[in-house]
Amino acid sequence: MRSPLVSVIIPCYNEEATICGVLNAIRDQTLSVSDVEVVIADGNSTDRTREKINEFKKTHPELPIKLVENTKRIIPAALNLGLANAAGEYIVRMDGHTIPATDYLEKCVLALKAGKGENVGGVLEVKPGRNTWIARSIAMAAVHPLGVGDALYRRATVATEADTVAFGSFRRSLVERIGYFDETLPVNEDYEFNTRIRASGGKIWIDPSIKAAYYSRPDLKSLARQYFSYGYWKFKMLQRYPGTIRWRQALPPIFVFGILMLLLLSVFWNLSRLALAAAIISYWVILIVGSIKPAIKTKQPMSVIGIPLAIATMHVSWGSGFWWSLLKRVFTEKQNGR
Repeated sequence: MRSPLVSVIIPCYNEEATICGVLNAIRDQTLSVSDVEVVIADGNSTDRTREKINEFKKTHPELPIKLVENTKRIIPAALNLGLANAAGEYIVRMDGHTIPATDYLEKCVLALKAGKGENVGGVLEVKPGRNTWIARSIAMAAVHPLGVGDALYRRATVATEADTVAFGSFRRSLVERIGYFDETLPVNEDYEFNTRIRASGGKIWIDPSIKAAYYSRPDLKSLARQYFSYGYWKFKMLQRYPGTIRWRQALPPIFVFGILMLLLLSVFWNLSRLALAAAIISYWVILIVGSIKPAIKTKQPMSVIGIPLAIATMHVSWGSGFWWSLLKRVFTEKQNGR
């Protein structure tokens, strides 16, 4: 039996609602199913995810699926397990709640063969994680310039080089050259991986014709947890790669620090209270004004409220996670007598 051309690696945990949709999308690719295999690294799902996968394997034997146990239950460990069990010349990273377009694999392979980059991916079409007004607002905030800045994997309209890519594809030989995913970073593992690619002289390439649908968080609480984690682990990564900070990543910690300082100063200085009020009012005015156009375009008036709430949640959570990580580092060093 010949080896597959492409191995699709899927880190997975409690994805019973979407995993079959992902597998169907991979089976229906324009690339021949005989050229594809799927490696799912499951982190001990507690729902019916595994049952769904096994049912799919029985009803669709034409698509080879390997199910491996991710006992560490973190994404980089899942990716490394997937790589260890993958046989394809090309690797495509996918998630259990991301639906690739039918030509996703073919276009990734063609771009890699053409030498466009060492890691190639596309643009995410963000969809709401639930059919509620706030979930729809979160999905719009996830692609709004005020929410994600210059993150090209959310907003690119032309093919271009980038700093990182979501759900990228690369030759297996790349891992043999730069190493596996860093398992000390439960979050930001993809950015760190792409940083090593760029440090080795390689390119990260985004082509907006390569598309995938991604389901965003369904409520503000889960969104806050997600972005707090992003900020927390971004500081950890910046300790190793301080030169990788981007303005979109620097602004939330600066914003949170500024608001906290004004709050502190306002206890002693009346002018600080005016500055704090002006800063908060200006911030919300900017967010509300920036939300009017997408609200009109989508005919969802509640988004004028929901998008600012989602973006503010993203900013404050990301910035707070960053500072919490920094403070923990300082306290740890003091305890260790450094």
